[in-house]
Amino acid sequence: MADIKMTNLGLESITSGSLEIDHAVVNEVPPSKRGIAMVFQSYALYPHMSVFENISFALENQGVGREEIKTRVGKVADMLQLTPYLTRLPKALSGGQRQRVAIGRAIVRGAKVFLFDEPLSNLDAALRVATRMEIAKLKRDMPKTTMIYVTHDQVEAMTLADRIVVLQAGTVEQVGTPMELYEKPGNLFVAGFIGSPKMNFVTGAPAEKAKCKTLGIRPEHLEIDSKSSAGAIAGTAEYTEILGSDSFIYVQTDHGLITARENGRTAVAKGDKVYLKPVDGHIHRFDENGKRIEKK
Repeated sequence: MADIKMTNLGLESITSGSLEIDHAVVNEVPPSKRGIAMVFQSYALYPHMSVFENISFALENQGVGREEIKTRVGKVADMLQLTPYLTRLPKALSGGQRQRVAIGRAIVRGAKVFLFDEPLSNLDAALRVATRMEIAKLKRDMPKTTMIYVTHDQVEAMTLADRIVVLQAGTVEQVGTPMELYEKPGNLFVAGFIGSPKMNFVTGAPAEKAKCKTLGIRPEHLEIDSKSSAGAIAGTAEYTEILGSDSFIYVQTDHGLITARENGRTAVAKGDKVYLKPVDGHIHRFDENGKRIEKK
């Protein structure tokens, strides 16, 4: 690659290569003119400004006319269901409403790329679900816009992403669609990250029988029986979680604690002797380096 003049624009300097957005090199383009919008984890709203003023602030700095600002803010407010709150200050809003204002401030600029930095991590469980749905609708309504979403929550990754990049210590472990990563994790790290509850990892005799170092089995791919059968792993139920629609059974075995999932209310009780049998065609095999072993 030819030498490229680096600049100190932005929070970090580019040390090598080129940064391209929509086929245009932007190494020497100021961040404000790169067509990128950011949604922060902590909202980063101006506390003395109303919702309308927070959303319109970037447009005013760009010299957009008053009527155009009013139109664009109104459209964004309708999209995010913020119209009734345009005159309120951030302190008068709930956490979910504040995050929607932060999202509105980003999308009103008409950016080409949106960066979401764990935008739901400060919300409670109910608000996380509601705001996640808002972001999903936003993505649907803006099909030509690229959104890069950083999260540690694999549920958010699975439900929002078209493609997932799994990172560990700055290294890309795997790239693929949510279901590609779920059905064919490339290594133990990805297998343990995608799926809730996480995949069970078994070593010893069951893995040796499957001709691998580590055998991976998802909780929903284990059948529970009170009688032994070929290929089943014996254990004792240590704890059960009954959630209504399904149940989680934690079984202590000679190969460690294994989690199984059943539909509805389980009949297994603490102390019961059970046998866990992997569902045919739903095991994952990994070698001594933790890499996936493909079926032959």
